Amino acid sequence: MDMQIQWYPGHMTKTKRMIAANMGIIDVVIELLDARVPLASRNPDIDSLAGGKKRVLVLNKADLANEKITALWEDFFREQGFFTLPLNSTDNKKNDTNKLVAALKNLMREKVEQQKKRGRINAPIRAMVVGIPNVGKSTFINRLSGRAGATVADRPGVTRGRQWLKVGGEFDLMDTPGVLWPKFDDPLVGLKLACTGAVSDNVFDKITLVTHLLEIFVALDPKILQNRYKVEPDESDMIALLEKIGNARGFKMKGNIIDLERTAITILDEFRGGKLGRVSLESPDASPDAN
Repeated sequence: MDMQIQWYPGHMTKTKRMIAANMGIIDVVIELLDARVPLASRNPDIDSLAGGKKRVLVLNKADLANEKITALWEDFFREQGFFTLPLNSTDNKKNDTNKLVAALKNLMREKVEQQKKRGRINAPIRAMVVGIPNVGKSTFINRLSGRAGATVADRPGVTRGRQWLKVGGEFDLMDTPGVLWPKFDDPLVGLKLACTGAVSDNVFDKITLVTHLLEIFVALDPKILQNRYKVEPDESDMIALLEKIGNARGFKMKGNIIDLERTAITILDEFRGGKLGRVSLESPDASPDAN
């Protein structure tokens, strides 16, 4: 792996401090992961910041991930003691949302009973929603609260300050800005986060990134590229494969030269948008960290 991606703008340091400062008033931490890259999208700092708080893991954007692999990740995280729920935040179905609310109530049952004994009958459960940039926290909260109360955009770094929203009369949800950690020790983590949109597109070369992404696709299943771009990915040279896709799409500049930049941007956008099918870039049985 010859591509090193790092991105930790100053506002993320402030977010980390904000999370730490507010953790004392929080009952339960809801951590959103990208279902396509559950390990890469887990911020290692959250474990230390959350301390002994109750935890829930949401495998968000599950509609973009391989369903069978997502089921394996559910088992993996549940074995670690986390309530885990796959979710597509843009889907308005209430079933999964109801499951999550029921799980939160179950996790907090003991504390609610204690509060009732003290005469605090309607004290809300305070939940903090955390996750990396562009994992869908604001959309998730909007869906859970039933109203568009948080700022939403399909790019990292939009939510900048603490936001509280109510869910019925039972929960207060605190939204936090997306936060990464200062250094990706494994270059593959930075690559995967760049591919899924968690890292700003301005900090890496798209052609280089997409050649690595093509390598992953070829290793996973060549049909991913065959079905979408009608090409045979039989090259070990990923630049040649990128050129083949650009040629198939008709992305040419003056002199009949393939526009590699446009081709790379198209592949990246189509992967992020699910147009290449349901693709998971990580699997528990293939990840050394998952053993």
